[in-house]
Amino acid sequence: MITDYSSEIKFQTTRSGGKGGQHVNKVETAVIGSFDIDSSALLNQDQKEMVKQKLSNRISKEGLLQVKSQTHRTQLANKNEVIEKMNELIINSLKKKKPRIATNPSRQSKEKRLEWKKKQSDTKLDRRKLRPGEF
Repeated sequence: MITDYSSEIKFQTTRSGGKGGQHVNKVETAVIGSFDIDSSALLNQDQKEMVKQKLSNRISKEGLLQVKSQTHRTQLANKNEVIEKMNELIINSLKKKKPRIATNPSRQSKEKRLEWKKKQSDTKLDRRKLRPGEF
């Protein structure tokens, strides 16, 4: 069940930076999409909290999740990219993380570790200065 959140995204256009000459200076092709998490009807309260927690670095002080696109030369293409990015962000933030299953180290890995420790010990012994009576 993939939900499309595009109905709740508010779009704003701005002038795009970069190459393009005169075209860039007069056409607003960059698109900023804002998604108000608190007033969303598509998310329940638990989902809103999950999104806020996982995407906290992308949410503004007003509680808006914002995504900007200015890679394409047309406003429509940038708008579609914003919708795609926003849907992907929200869907990925709602996925539950698999719990890690603890496993014991294998016999081979234990032996390998002990072998490495013995080798390190011998290396450090060789670096020591000899004292009278040790040889």
